[in-house]
Amino acid sequence: MTDIVVSSYKSSIGELLIGSVEQKLCLMDFRYRRMRKAVDTRLAQFFGAQFVDGTNGLIERTVQQIEEYLNGRRQSFDLPTLFVGTPFQISVWKYLLAIPYGETRTYAEMALAVGRPTAIRAVGSANGANAMSLIVPCHRIVESSGGLGGYAGGLSIKKRLLLIEGASEKPPVVVC
Repeated sequence: MTDIVVSSYKSSIGELLIGSVEQKLCLMDFRYRRMRKAVDTRLAQFFGAQFVDGTNGLIERTVQQIEEYLNGRRQSFDLPTLFVGTPFQISVWKYLLAIPYGETRTYAEMALAVGRPTAIRAVGSANGANAMSLIVPCHRIVESSGGLGGYAGGLSIKKRLLLIEGASEKPPVVVC
């Protein structure tokens, strides 16, 4: 049985859980979030594994890169990752990775980009199932109306992350 090595990290935006399996990051998420149990269950079932407190070089590198990001010295992460989800969820997370630092997209734009233009709620749910906040920048997705939408770390943290990146929380208005 493979273990998921997990370490808790108290960052300036809240307590984070960082987890790895076989030297690949599979978890970098807020400890206290509504979907915590669902995310953890999905990972444990996929790997047939249990969570074990500990650390390793990858977790330490992850902490370093998070600090650099939160201090405005890093715009992207270069960590080996392993996504655990449905093919649709993974397509949403890969789309998130392609959004440039400092830019936002809407849930509708994301639905269109992943080939499911009418599945706005489904892409929102996949966004919410993201187990690697910051690494997979789900905070860059906002509502078409200009609202922030949701975020696992809370809306004040989402707003703070967008400010770190210099992004406007409101999407640009497109006039046709």
